[in-house]
Amino acid sequence: MDSLKRRIRQEGRNLGHGILKIDSVINHQVDATLMLEAGAEFARSFADGHPTRILTAEVSGIIPAMATAYAMGLPLVYARKHKPVTMTDPVFVEFAPSHTKGGEVSLMVSPEFLHAEDRVLIIDDFLATGNTIDAMARIVESAGATLVGIGALVEKSFEGGREALSCLDVPIVSLVIIDEMRDDGTIIFAE
Repeated sequence: MDSLKRRIRQEGRNLGHGILKIDSVINHQVDATLMLEAGAEFARSFADGHPTRILTAEVSGIIPAMATAYAMGLPLVYARKHKPVTMTDPVFVEFAPSHTKGGEVSLMVSPEFLHAEDRVLIIDDFLATGNTIDAMARIVESAGATLVGIGALVEKSFEGGREALSCLDVPIVSLVIIDEMRDDGTIIFAE
């Protein structure tokens, strides 16, 4: 997606250790127009999978997932990192190491919002190591639902997430793929 790639070139900052700061686009401030464009692109890419529900992880995945849910006319469910008092047991819970949080995070979804008959499309902001997305895929499996695809705004191919998720045997669509983030701050995009 050229418009997203352009914004990353203009405003993205390579913070080192594989961390890309795009706070002016998605992680702190949101470019709603750009996210609606991304959602429409995901909707086109995954229409043939006939999803019935979109799943993401809080917090930064919510915006692109909501844009996709809007474009497809589907409900959005997000995995919570902290269990609120309104979420009653039992819950689907999985754990994943977080690159940006520097530790392990829990992801929880209420069975009230994820059912065995669902066809689930996972949308997230980044595909890096694939750990968070894999945890969400395990939640889908625990629910007895069917995973139909994975979408990411930005993929950092050098972290191996796509390969780690290949065993899921579903389409993976990344709107922008970064092949390398150099020590001098340079960001190299896939062609």
